[in-house]
Amino acid sequence: MSAVPEPVRTRGRPGHDRESVLRHAVDLFNLQGYDATSVSDLAAALGVTKSAVYHHFPSKEALLGAALDEALDGLTTAVESAAETAAGGRAYERLRATVTAAVEILADHLPAVTLLLRVRGNSPMEEQALQRRRRIDERFATLARQAAAEGDLRTDLEPELISRLIFGTVNSLTDWYQPHGSLPPAALARALTGVLFDGLHPRPPL
Repeated sequence: MSAVPEPVRTRGRPGHDRESVLRHAVDLFNLQGYDATSVSDLAAALGVTKSAVYHHFPSKEALLGAALDEALDGLTTAVESAAETAAGGRAYERLRATVTAAVEILADHLPAVTLLLRVRGNSPMEEQALQRRRRIDERFATLARQAAAEGDLRTDLEPELISRLIFGTVNSLTDWYQPHGSLPPAALARALTGVLFDGLHPRPPL
């Protein structure tokens, strides 16, 4: 659970701005589970009334939607930016750049991405989030297939398996990475891509 942010003073009295409310909500959803967390729980954690929460978000579902959009918008932007940066190069380079960008976004938005990975499609909003996540996953899988076809990835592993191994490794960061620890996001991305991609180079014949 991330550090609880300090209250922000607004309108001349103690209160919380929209961002502070969202940060507290994401932390509570990750700690207690979305279904088990009520607006009353959030208000109590903030030290405000429920109406103060509703001033910023009309419902608990709106809080979830804002958190999922934060994670998905960040990941989508990272994937598209990495693809543009490495445009014209080999698929291997685009894949590596995309993984690097995804790791950095995950590290920068760890609570929101953690919440995204726990979504199971229990509502139309969650199902929509899962569909967006699948589209991002497919971008990775397509790059892996292209890189394999170009001879830059191991041929003894199916591209879909490579894609899943990459996803699993990146997603596992939510279990142990500490954003405020001694390992900054850029260094984390370099370490992870180095370990992953050094092991994915084609092997010389025996």
